[in-house]
Amino acid sequence: MISILTYLAAFLLYILISWFLWKNTWNQPSEARGQAVNVAWAHYGMLVPLLLHATTLYQSMFVGASLSFGLSNAVSSIVWLTAFIYWISGFSKRLQGMQTLVAPVAAAAAVAMLLPLLFPSIRPLENTEFPAFKAHLLVAMMAYSLLTIAALHALLMIVMERHLHHPVTRSIFNNLPPLLAMEKLLFHIIWVGFILLTLTLMSGVVFSKEVFGQPLTFTHKTLFGFVSWGVFAALLAGRQFYGWRGRIAIRWTLAGFITLLLAYIGSKFVLEIILNR
Repeated sequence: MISILTYLAAFLLYILISWFLWKNTWNQPSEARGQAVNVAWAHYGMLVPLLLHATTLYQSMFVGASLSFGLSNAVSSIVWLTAFIYWISGFSKRLQGMQTLVAPVAAAAAVAMLLPLLFPSIRPLENTEFPAFKAHLLVAMMAYSLLTIAALHALLMIVMERHLHHPVTRSIFNNLPPLLAMEKLLFHIIWVGFILLTLTLMSGVVFSKEVFGQPLTFTHKTLFGFVSWGVFAALLAGRQFYGWRGRIAIRWTLAGFITLLLAYIGSKFVLEIILNR
């Protein structure tokens, strides 16, 4: 019963804060001091559903001594982390316009947090009693989530760029930070995600030897994982040495994400939805 109440409270708070922020940040003048104070309070209040959402994720993922991380938990985790990053970004003066994005992200989080409740994992993962395996999965979850957020952020930058060339009077993009600030945030996310992806691949080799007593098997998931790592490594090197930015950076980001999607979510979808395993 407590778990159901936690889901319900988080869902309602997400919807309420999403509606309030959307109403008060949609193309509104920033000079209104009282409105700014109200939006600030709503922004701080976002922490409550975020914490409740994290609680539901913990309850659905850690079942006894086992670890359950199916497709619904994966999607819920990615959306939660997206909401958390955009919420944190709103405290930066250069990125205060990100508060505008918290509204639609909160609405998405309200739906995503219900997925583990409506579509629980069929069975817990095997070998989760090994601490090395748990650490590997948690690092992998963070890496995949952050790089997914990077891809969504890159798509947002594409829409923002088109909006600059074809502006409209009333648009959510009017209050967003400049593209340069958004690009800096993009590369911050990619750097952290890339480091975690590197740790994921390295720990995958160690985990395979520790649990199964054999080297890492070369499957399509492994192949696409290393290809994705190479794409993001090339992107960061191009940024460092050649100053890659704009559309080039966005294309490489999306290419790295697509290969990562084929490696992880693709295999999850086939096993759990199509094969029902």
